[in-house]
Amino acid sequence: MSRSLKRMREWDVRLFRLFNDTIRHAVLDRLLRLITHLGSAGFTIAASLTAAIFAPSPWNRVGWQSLAALTASFLIGVAVKKTLKRQRPYLALPNANLLIKRLRDSSFPSGHTTAAFSVFVPFAAAAAWAACVVLPAAALIAVSRVYLGVHYPSDCAVGCLLGSSAALLAVHLF
Repeated sequence: MSRSLKRMREWDVRLFRLFNDTIRHAVLDRLLRLITHLGSAGFTIAASLTAAIFAPSPWNRVGWQSLAALTASFLIGVAVKKTLKRQRPYLALPNANLLIKRLRDSSFPSGHTTAAFSVFVPFAAAAAWAACVVLPAAALIAVSRVYLGVHYPSDCAVGCLLGSSAALLAVHLF
């Protein structure tokens, strides 16, 4: 492993430990367990479809953009997960706190973070007031994944980039 990759890995583990070990509180445990579900397949698909089918114009277009970005980023994310097969932090790091049930797929990239940004970025692009709500929500979903012990920060950073890129492409194309 190259020296720079080793440093990046060390930084990733340090940030993971900060959010997963150092910052601990019972209220955060409960709150972030709830917030993480905003990046789930069920929520992101339902939110996109609801906007696409039931929202008035121009929000219905934003719903279709979100759905297109969600689909594209999901397919790319699954391919990357199957190719790289990064072990989840609770399996790789001693004493990592796991606050939700064990997951069977690979860690990289974070699917919840990818989904959140792919769905929320088109709403942010449509209106500045929406950006003030959805972008902090997407970032909080990413933080929740690290706090809960299922992802490294780099998993979430790449999920953010993948979801945002797919979303911006969908906004541009549609």
